[in-house]
Amino acid sequence: MKELLKQLKGVLEYKLIEVSNHSFTLYHILVFITILLVVRFFVKAMEAFVKRKIGGKQWIDEGKQFAIIQLAKYLIYIIGLLIGLKSIGVDVTVLIFGSTALFVGLGFGLQEAFRDLVSGIILLFEGNVQVSDVIEMDNGIVGIVKVINLRTSKVRTRDGIMMVVPNSELINKRVVNWSNSNKLTRFKVNVGVAYGSDVEKVRNILLKVAKGEETITTRIPSFVRFADFGDSSLDFELFFWTEQVWRIENTKSNLRFEINRQFTEENIQIPFPQRDLHLISDKRAVK
Repeated sequence: MKELLKQLKGVLEYKLIEVSNHSFTLYHILVFITILLVVRFFVKAMEAFVKRKIGGKQWIDEGKQFAIIQLAKYLIYIIGLLIGLKSIGVDVTVLIFGSTALFVGLGFGLQEAFRDLVSGIILLFEGNVQVSDVIEMDNGIVGIVKVINLRTSKVRTRDGIMMVVPNSELINKRVVNWSNSNKLTRFKVNVGVAYGSDVEKVRNILLKVAKGEETITTRIPSFVRFADFGDSSLDFELFFWTEQVWRIENTKSNLRFEINRQFTEENIQIPFPQRDLHLISDKRAVK
């Protein structure tokens, strides 16, 4: 038995890596891995605890809950890593100060990555953009935020495409957060009719169409604006309120189908773009 323990001790104290005056044995590696596994278990327990305690609370939504969990996870992992390094004999203080020059050099070479990293921390703290929010980015793409990590976020578009977006784009560029707006949001549909059309009839038809669309709320009345005298049409705008932000293009399509049908029944024309060409003849005599 003693011989077995002696052999086991010899295996555990076998030097795998030796750097300067410090060596790492199999025992150190096992201790480090054990600490990481404990940290992983603690993170899972913390995540379950947070979801059980604050999940479903009216004062905190899914996005804020996700932000709390992410920040806590990063903090626990950092503390666990430092404890693990300390337990195997690594002087963490010397390591941090000795790596300052390296961090400065990396900072110049990885400015974009660090900017995204800082932006991710700002997103998680401020909560201006959260998980499950419907956003419209600067390039016009509309999507649902699925994941916010420290450097990048994942946004699923209406086409079902998962986009990986650098967090700096969500912080430094114009982003419309439809979920942060009121539950009811106003949209509009543009339509032009031929000159000479009965404008009152046009307005009544547009209001009737809006009233018949089930996704448009009746709590706030829809209205029609005579927008302009266009080059070849009288331009109108139909304004309406709806909660269907994610599928708003379907609502607009339904309105256009019905507007076109009723205009056809009422003989109201939607004109083609046109230009008037005036020809001036040269009446001078040709010699």
